[in-house]
Amino acid sequence: MTLRKLVINCLTVVFIAVIAFAFHFLVNSLFEIAVEVNQLVYSYSINILLACGVIVLLFLLKKRLRDQLGFIFMFASMLKFVFFFILFYPEYNADGDLTRSEFLTFFIPYVVCLIVESVILSKFLNSLDNYK
Repeated sequence: MTLRKLVINCLTVVFIAVIAFAFHFLVNSLFEIAVEVNQLVYSYSINILLACGVIVLLFLLKKRLRDQLGFIFMFASMLKFVFFFILFYPEYNADGDLTRSEFLTFFIPYVVCLIVESVILSKFLNSLDNYK
């Protein structure tokens, strides 16, 4: 993966996440689900940053830790879920109840970014196998 391809991949994550955000916001509005726009923006922003961070991290480690990149990806994915408990869970559970809409406010951007990130990194890791 070249630096140009790295930038394109991060922009792909941002583009798809923005589309998912618009759809998520629209569904919340149509069903009158009480979720603040700030919470949605915060959740999508954090997930985009973490997904792009993982892509950049694997790009930087591609030569030194080539055989361990898959494990690093899995560890980073787990670490992203830990971020939920550090950044989101205390606010969502402040009233003692984690509602479905609060959970989905985190989980939908997490899954969207994880899927896009997985597809990008799958192609990246497969391309490394071709150059052995």
